[in-house]
Amino acid sequence: MNTKLSLLILALLFVCSEMMAQEKITIGVIQYDLGDVNKSFKDLHDQGFGSCELNYQKNKFTKDFAEKVKAASKKHNIKVTTVVGVPGSHCVWNFRQGPATIGLVPKEERAEKIKVYQMIDFCAMAEIPAMHSHFGFIPEDPSSEQYKDFIKVMQDLANYAKQRGVMIYFETGQETPTTLIRAIKDIATGNVFINCDLANLLMYGKANSLDAVKQFGSLIKEFHAKDGRYPDPNNPYELGAEVPIPTGEVNFPAVIAELKKQGFQGALTIECELNGARHDYVIKTREYLQGLLDN
Repeated sequence: MNTKLSLLILALLFVCSEMMAQEKITIGVIQYDLGDVNKSFKDLHDQGFGSCELNYQKNKFTKDFAEKVKAASKKHNIKVTTVVGVPGSHCVWNFRQGPATIGLVPKEERAEKIKVYQMIDFCAMAEIPAMHSHFGFIPEDPSSEQYKDFIKVMQDLANYAKQRGVMIYFETGQETPTTLIRAIKDIATGNVFINCDLANLLMYGKANSLDAVKQFGSLIKEFHAKDGRYPDPNNPYELGAEVPIPTGEVNFPAVIAELKKQGFQGALTIECELNGARHDYVIKTREYLQGLLDN
């Protein structure tokens, strides 16, 4: 075989491998309406989606529903990547009350919020690989009693999940990337990873999305495709605003280029908490993200 032909074959193999890697990145959406999961998954397939997350609903997530999810997933070729939920009746999404009310860091209402165990049980029944949540504002001081207490709570939760073959993802936002990486290292159960919410990193003022993606690297198993802005310096008690993709400060072209460079093979899941015509926005955003993946 001559040298030119050998180089040509190698080049073709490289291109094919790159295409295969990119094809494994799916675009999904969070499913909030789970009344008819078969119809919902059919609609997702018809609209060009390859995956979804399920929004946790306590009374809905039964063994019977798990069987329906598995059947619909297989029938319509929609991969369910995670179950997402933030248990607890009193979560305040700002900087004044958020640290004392969100997730498992604060002890108040922890007995109620620990119902995330039910999310793990459902993942096992429905053969969904992971659950994820906002687990709270992780303390930056690893020597503090609050930090040590939180790590112990998460170790118990993660070990429970590990016994059932389920992974746990931290959703980003409420702490710096370094603090989150340190916590995952200290939990040390081997099944705890990251759902990287691109906008939250900005909206909580913790990092820009591209730098965070580079720091987190292989810890990232899932992405929330959402856009936003940094907190207003004139109102440092409230989160930055969520805005439609790509009108905010998330650099989606650079982030997706970095994902491809890292060989990411998970899902980009569109999250939309904006008012208005959500369906049209989600379809338009899927097309935008697919265009970046195809480049």
